[in-house]
Amino acid sequence: MNGKDLFNFGPAFGYFFRKNDPARKSNFNLKTMHFINKLSLAMFLVCLVVMFFRYVL
Repeated sequence: MNGKDLFNFGPAFGYFFRKNDPARKSNFNLKTMHFINKLSLAMFLVCLVVMFFRYVL
């Protein structure tokens, strides 16, 4: 594993901005799980930004 692989955020951004696949089945539990996943990841990123600004200032 080299340095380029550590900072490859393509799959993470693809998770947020991907189109719906009609071949993939979807139900309420799966939609809820993905929503909670996206929400927790977004909250984590916001907290990292807040902590960074508090540390710098």
